[in-house]
Amino acid sequence: MQPKLSVITIVYNNVRDIERTMLSVLNQSYPEIEYILVDGNSTDGTKEVIDKYSHRLGHYISEKDKGIYDAMNKGLALATGDYVLFMNSGDEIYGPETVSKVVDTAPGADIYYGETEMYNDSWESLGQRRHHAPKKFSWRSFKYGMNISHQAIYVKRSLARPYDLQYKYSADIDWIISIAKKASSIVNTHQYVAKYLVGGVSKQKHLASLKERFHIFTKYYGFVPNVINHCWIALKLAGYYIRHKKTND
Repeated sequence: MQPKLSVITIVYNNVRDIERTMLSVLNQSYPEIEYILVDGNSTDGTKEVIDKYSHRLGHYISEKDKGIYDAMNKGLALATGDYVLFMNSGDEIYGPETVSKVVDTAPGADIYYGETEMYNDSWESLGQRRHHAPKKFSWRSFKYGMNISHQAIYVKRSLARPYDLQYKYSADIDWIISIAKKASSIVNTHQYVAKYLVGGVSKQKHLASLKERFHIFTKYYGFVPNVINHCWIALKLAGYYIRHKKTND
């Protein structure tokens, strides 16, 4: 029997992108998908687009929320699948066969993960993320930065607790690390599994996001190791931009 996947999309006033995201889920060849859509009471036509496909949704709510992670918690509370995947408005599951390929990689994993392709605001490919997904992933893997996109990780629902709402911009990092710490089987699918629209709240509030990340990493890895790790991150980032600048010159 194939495991059921609950895909959760949250959206607020994104009439431009919501249909593209929804179709990437609804057009999956994998039969056991429960699609949950949580709208923050949009007023720009988003709800009218969602209504076109409402008969194909497992759950759909549209109401005001207290922020992105509160909306995610609402979706998580509705999920009944064996696994959950967050695919927020603007992003896409990589291709129509992606979910089938992920599930076929290995049976019964606690976590499946893969690579992400980035796209700009005009939906033009920017290639792979700067942080490639590690060959092997554990809860310690984020100590040098978030190297797996939230959209590229499928987690067993029984391990997934609600998002910690004390974090406004980086609760997804805390959420993934906490799940990975409990996981006993983590599988690299060795394939692209998501398309990611560059931007989002964490980019718009970059400094606040970085402060939250530092707090989260300190909680899991300790203060002194975290400071040392951040020095290493800074050196690698500087090297990356130097190489990138030379390539473009």
